[in-house]
Amino acid sequence: MTSTLPVQPDSTDSSEIESTENHGHAAEEHGDFRMFGLATFLVADAMTFAGFFAAYLTFKAVNPLPSGAIYELELPLPILNTVLLLVSSATFHKAGQAIRNSDHARCRRWLLITASLGIAFLISQMVEYFTLPFGLTDNLYASTFFAVTGFHGLHVTLGAVMTLIVWWQARESGGRVTAENHFPLEAAELYWHFVDGIWVVLFVILYLL
Repeated sequence: MTSTLPVQPDSTDSSEIESTENHGHAAEEHGDFRMFGLATFLVADAMTFAGFFAAYLTFKAVNPLPSGAIYELELPLPILNTVLLLVSSATFHKAGQAIRNSDHARCRRWLLITASLGIAFLISQMVEYFTLPFGLTDNLYASTFFAVTGFHGLHVTLGAVMTLIVWWQARESGGRVTAENHFPLEAAELYWHFVDGIWVVLFVILYLL
């Protein structure tokens, strides 16, 4: 007589299934903190700008100008730059509205306009550099002016590059940015608004005070 042994359940398979289910539940419990991480980075970045602003105001106050020096800044180009960035914030917002409505063509058009406005800002800033009545190494006040505006210009450059990357990702055929997945656009938009806000503060401190 042949005895039949009872079949033992495969504990390995059941444990793997249970582990997979637990991992899935754990993933669902964790929220999406990417935007929080970006906001934290921007707060830290704002502290860097605050240091630049404090140094600029201090050096301007304690370093008297040499005899015959003229440090009055012309306003037309900075005002133009302010208008360019404020308009670019509006166009970026339009791009975000378009992608949420699955209008890829309109979204990409607004993104391209935004990047173009950012590039126009950089060109205008370079023109201003070549027309200033002081140079980079004249004194601490002048050096800090170039440092803070140049640091902001670097942010505009990075923002324009990010905008063009999102523009490419927002293409209708094969693009990663869609109405369901528009975090890359939201992140770039938040960064761009931050850069624009910093410029408004910079404009007031450097050109109006």
